[in-house]
Amino acid sequence: MGVPRPRIGILGDGQLGRMLTLAALPLGLDVRIVSSGSAASTCPFLGRRPPLDGDDPQQLDALARAVDVVTVESENVRLDWLEALAARVTVLPSPAAVGVAQDRVREKEALQAHGIATAQWRQVDDAPGLHGAVRDLGFPLVLKTRRFGYDGKGQRWLRAEADVAAVPESFLARGLIAEAAVPFTRELSLVCTRSGAGDVAFWPLVENVHRGGILVRTEAPARDVAPPVEAALRAAVARMLDGWSYVGTFALELFDTPTGVVANEMAPRVHNTGHWTQAGTATCQFANHVRAVAGLPIDACAEVAPTVMLNVIGGVPDARALLAIPGVSLHLYGKEPRPGRKLGHVNVLLDRAGAQGLASAGALVDTALRLAEEPGDPPT
Repeated sequence: MGVPRPRIGILGDGQLGRMLTLAALPLGLDVRIVSSGSAASTCPFLGRRPPLDGDDPQQLDALARAVDVVTVESENVRLDWLEALAARVTVLPSPAAVGVAQDRVREKEALQAHGIATAQWRQVDDAPGLHGAVRDLGFPLVLKTRRFGYDGKGQRWLRAEADVAAVPESFLARGLIAEAAVPFTRELSLVCTRSGAGDVAFWPLVENVHRGGILVRTEAPARDVAPPVEAALRAAVARMLDGWSYVGTFALELFDTPTGVVANEMAPRVHNTGHWTQAGTATCQFANHVRAVAGLPIDACAEVAPTVMLNVIGGVPDARALLAIPGVSLHLYGKEPRPGRKLGHVNVLLDRAGAQGLASAGALVDTALRLAEEPGDPPT
């Protein structure tokens, strides 16, 4: 007799839920995508299901009966829904871990408690708190909403007193954190997967480039990283995940500074800066995540091929021209193009494409982005 296959429910039907599903299907896992209610579902191949109404106990009960484990594609899911589900079915990662990542104040406290450096910060709940943060941290500093910020959203830079005066009451009322500017030389990230047995598989540190708060490029592995620095960071992250009995893929965004690495944000899920693993490793972040939540062994990810990931933003590049480049793979999410929207990504294996192939792929992606941002229809 075969071993029963765990049934996995994924909260969220965006591109991360789509890629988690695609990673689960070859393993014979039964996946149920739970719609977020957005018109931008990228999982039409599974058929549209009505969005979950988590305020309806019967719908939560029905989901819990239909699956053996629930996971998330985003931390921006209502915590009370996860807690209600956790009373009925296994939820991985746990609501407690997701709750820490939902709140930037709790996030900073957790990182610092495990010896991971962060920017200097202050909690800001009102105008006196804002002025106190300016006094303590100085200019420039960035105000961020404590909850539900991503891709640069929910942020305001303050560089002078005039910027402080211009902060609207409605923004203050959302609950904020003020962070001192970090003089970083580059942005890095660390992605790993922890199994229920406590094994942690790390991919190498990667280097990231952002424009306007949106990731445009990831280079894996990052160059010129001192092995003791990466080892210490891995050990600290492993301790933190052990403390949460965390299960699934986890990402930590970092700044590289002249005095060491400084953590920026965490994500209790698969992450854009880990998309390169679909080409550069034997087992990608999506496959390891579904393995972990399904109780299957995870891969140690020891073999890594140098890879560059390019986000497809705003407009879709010429697929025929891209795929003619050796070592290039294209992943599109099925979204309607519009300026600033992530539509997919391109993975470039450097040992096959070379510098010239990477430059050609980058030019095609940049051309699509530029055409999407220009007024009027693109040329035919």
